[in-house]
Amino acid sequence: MCLAIPGKIINIDAKNDQATVDYGSGTSRTANISLVKVKLGDYVLVHAGFAIQILERKEAKETLALFREMMAAAGA
Repeated sequence: MCLAIPGKIINIDAKNDQATVDYGSGTSRTANISLVKVKLGDYVLVHAGFAIQILERKEAKETLALFREMMAAAGA
């Protein structure tokens, strides 16, 4: 099963279509942003290293909270 994970854009390298995405709890990764037009502070869904959709802030935070609940329930 594949999941698209929401994260917040914290840095943009427009020249290379890359952005640093913060997933909370100290985790950040680089994602390709060629498929969406983002700005700093936007929340995006990232799948397989590509930002595929911009999310509303409230929706992203709710989804991240659900992921944290699932991880806690799984004992991770």
